[in-house]
Amino acid sequence: MPRRTDLRPVITLRSTAGTGASYVTRKNRRLHPERLVLRKFDPVLRRHVDFREER
Repeated sequence: MPRRTDLRPVITLRSTAGTGASYVTRKNRRLHPERLVLRKFDPVLRRHVDFREER
């Protein structure tokens, strides 16, 4: 496995509103070991909600 994927893994962000909407992104595991939470647009609800990292 390449070193690039070890340091910056692909993570899934799932909507906290329970609609099943998700985003895919990368993060630096060394700098941010905690779960990522971003406020993004949920196309099902058609408004911005928190999206939390899934493991």
